[in-house]
Amino acid sequence: MKLRTLPLTLALLVGSALGASAQTLYFSAIPDEDETRLVERFSAVADYLEGELGVDVQFVPVKSYAASVTAFRNNQIQLAWFGGLTGVQARLAVPDARAIAQGKEDPIFVSYFIANTETGLEPSGDFPEEARGMSFTFGAKTSTSGRLMPEYHIRKETGEAPEEFFGRVGFSGDHSQTLRLVASGAWQVGALNFAVYDKALEEGAPEVKTAKVIWETPPYPDYNWTIRGDVDATFGEGFADKVQDALIGMDDPELLNAFPREAFIPAQNADFEPIAETAKELGLIE
Repeated sequence: MKLRTLPLTLALLVGSALGASAQTLYFSAIPDEDETRLVERFSAVADYLEGELGVDVQFVPVKSYAASVTAFRNNQIQLAWFGGLTGVQARLAVPDARAIAQGKEDPIFVSYFIANTETGLEPSGDFPEEARGMSFTFGAKTSTSGRLMPEYHIRKETGEAPEEFFGRVGFSGDHSQTLRLVASGAWQVGALNFAVYDKALEEGAPEVKTAKVIWETPPYPDYNWTIRGDVDATFGEGFADKVQDALIGMDDPELLNAFPREAFIPAQNADFEPIAETAKELGLIE
């Protein structure tokens, strides 16, 4: 039985042994959920891409957001499903890398601020000033929807750094963990990707009973598929465009629901300039 998913170290060994002639496209994704769920999501995507592209395709799970950018920079993966910030970081690190697709929802993405029901915080169209002094968790440190944009809006709305406005600030590591921690009361308030929360709500996850949405940010561009600029030299002229066409042509509801996205649409690097500018403002990139 052929493996569809390889750990990063094993993928490197296989790639070295087989050489470029093996024509294997390695891709990864930021670990915004636990690894088991990621493997389920992206193994099916690997099968789909392999059928569309006519080359072997392997999904390579990584342990952190930073690791996904490092793997892309080092050509350990050639394609990745990045968040807005990690996509910017990856394209800065690899000459001619380009964003080729994004979810239909991604140009108008939002983050939810959620609170444990014991806090007494209620949903509002205004930033939750009543959360002052409470404990607060972001997601991963370089997550666009779990850190970058929530921090930007905390500073914009309060005029203070998160550490000044909240009594205690931490990082959960991923969106699913943020939901679990706020639901359990380990943290009173948190920020996460709206799509992860909405999916948990749709699936009837128990966490949504004690972790309620109290505010959402204004929209911003977020997730994207980014590909290295040298893939045409490896796989043949026009390969990057072929990958783009395959992603935009993905219409299987089960595959799309794994993201979850209604569809994929074309993307270009310029679409994510607002993220780059915000990251510079917060000192996360130069």
